[in-house]
Amino acid sequence: MTDGGRTIEGEALRAMRAQGRTERAAGFVACLVGVAMLALARGHLGAEPWLVWGGISVIGLGWALFIISLARRLIWLRAHKDELQG
Repeated sequence: MTDGGRTIEGEALRAMRAQGRTERAAGFVACLVGVAMLALARGHLGAEPWLVWGGISVIGLGWALFIISLARRLIWLRAHKDELQG
């Protein structure tokens, strides 16, 4: 993988990819659950209207977790840029 003309390899690449892995997975699952809630609320005529707002909230939570994982990776990259340059 290249980062601004430099190649990131080996252990540093694995460590970088590991940053925020749990948050990314939880965000993906939250988005799936939120979409399922929306599909249930819109697809079934007898479903409760709170499912729509709940689904939108869960999708928002999932996106927030994605953003947190990106921020953690960026913070890690900035803290370890000396290791990655060599």
